[in-house]
Amino acid sequence: MYDRDVETNDPFVILGLPARFDLREADVRAAWLRRSAALHPDRADANAGMDEAERARAAAVLNDAKRTLEDPERRADALLLRLGGATKEQDKSIPPEVLMEMMEARETLEQAASAGDAAALDGSRAWAEERRAGHIERVGDLFARAGDPPDAAALRAVRAELNAWRYVERMLEQIDAPPASG
Repeated sequence: MYDRDVETNDPFVILGLPARFDLREADVRAAWLRRSAALHPDRADANAGMDEAERARAAAVLNDAKRTLEDPERRADALLLRLGGATKEQDKSIPPEVLMEMMEARETLEQAASAGDAAALDGSRAWAEERRAGHIERVGDLFARAGDPPDAAALRAVRAELNAWRYVERMLEQIDAPPASG
C-alpha cells in the first residue's frame, strides 16, 4: 500500500520492489497493481483519512514509479542514483569511441532522412536498436559486478554507459519524430 507519510522519490521503495536492474516488467506491473488497488476508494481500511486529492496524488506517484521501472534506461538511472552514483548532469563522461560512432551514425541518418530513403532509415533504426540492446546488457553486467557496497569506479562506469545509451535513445527519438512540416 502507498504510505502517504513516506515521502520518497525512490521508485523501488514506492512499489515495494528490490533495488535491482534486472526486474521483470510483469513484476513491476504486479507491484503497481497491488499498490494501486490499495488506493481504491472502496478500500476504506487501506486509505482511511485520505481524501480524493490525496488518493490522486498517490496514484500519480505510483504511476510515475511504474513508468520509471518499466523503462530500462530510467530504471538504471534510478538505481544508479540510489547506489550513490552521479547524475547525468554531474558526470557527462562517455566511452571515447562513442562520440565518433554517434557522429557517423547521425550523418548516415540525416542523409537518409533528407533523401527520403526508407530503407536507409530502417537501417539506422536497426543499428540504434542493436546498440540499445548492447547498452542494456552492459549496464546489467556492470550493476551485477558493482559489489555490495558498490565500488565507486563501477558506478562511474555505469554512468558512462548510461550517457552513451542516452545518445542512442536520442537518435531513436529523432527517427520516430514526425517529419517537420514547412
